[in-house]
Amino acid sequence: MMKWQRLLADAITTTDGLLASLGLDVRHLPEIDNRPDFPIRVPRPFIDRMRRGDPSDPLLRQVLAVSDERHSMPGFTQNPLQELDGPVPGVLHKYRSRVLLIYRGGCAVNCRYCFRRHFPYQNSTLARHDLDDVVRYLEARSEINEVIFSGGDPLMADDGVLARFFQRLEAIPSIRRLRIHTRLPVVIPERVTDTFCQMIVSITLPVIVVLHINHANEIDEALIKAVSKLRKVCRSILNQSVILGGINDSADDLIALSERLFEAGIDPYYLNVLDRVAGAHHFDVPEEKLQILHQALLDALPGFLVPKLVKEVPGIGHKVLWK
Repeated sequence: MMKWQRLLADAITTTDGLLASLGLDVRHLPEIDNRPDFPIRVPRPFIDRMRRGDPSDPLLRQVLAVSDERHSMPGFTQNPLQELDGPVPGVLHKYRSRVLLIYRGGCAVNCRYCFRRHFPYQNSTLARHDLDDVVRYLEARSEINEVIFSGGDPLMADDGVLARFFQRLEAIPSIRRLRIHTRLPVVIPERVTDTFCQMIVSITLPVIVVLHINHANEIDEALIKAVSKLRKVCRSILNQSVILGGINDSADDLIALSERLFEAGIDPYYLNVLDRVAGAHHFDVPEEKLQILHQALLDALPGFLVPKLVKEVPGIGHKVLWK
């Protein structure tokens, strides 16, 4: 077992364990949910970046289950992006020239705002016997030139498993690049192994890695070191964030995030409006505030540090720029 796998197995999986690791008592957080429907899962390297004794820590608030998650709110649904009808198990063909592969169902960390927190991974994740169907689907559609590995988190898979599938994809003439969306290296930087980097080098297709980072405090020296390794083997290292109420919904927080991303060698890419998934309404940010925040970024930062403010609209084959 590799170090990252040991850290994954050692993740905190209870509310009490999470609070105890930060020196917090339930009395500090009367709104917590000790038995959430969407389980707690937080790796210790991510917990180490949280402020001990601070119940308002922005990293803690992304992973702490609260009673608000059980309250139903109009407009918040279990399938906000209408993703349950893929053409092949594990495949979402949402964009004309790109497909998403639900390559793994699990994540290293269970973010409370996750838009797939209700997703039926047991019916929609790629199994080994599905890979032939995926390859045939891609070979039959020459307009598809990019494969996006999604999930869950695709880097939950072993390097050898990924390598074998990457090799099958690079044999398809129309595929020009691979993209990996992942949060695992953020919460467990040790996931960026030498073997993984060698695998990227060994294939002919360019690889883009899109990290998911919402707050500047998530970026520590271990993550910067991991990103440095990725930059040597990947075409681009990008980041997408979600605007989350009570976590990063201030101009100062978002400006600090962009600056810290730049210091770490990561390019800001998308700033996503919260997908309206059931159980996450307490993270919602009013529309008028979204525009004010993005304008503050435009006023304070050079253009290359301003992520695009976007939202996903079911049935539209591209991200929609927020106006």
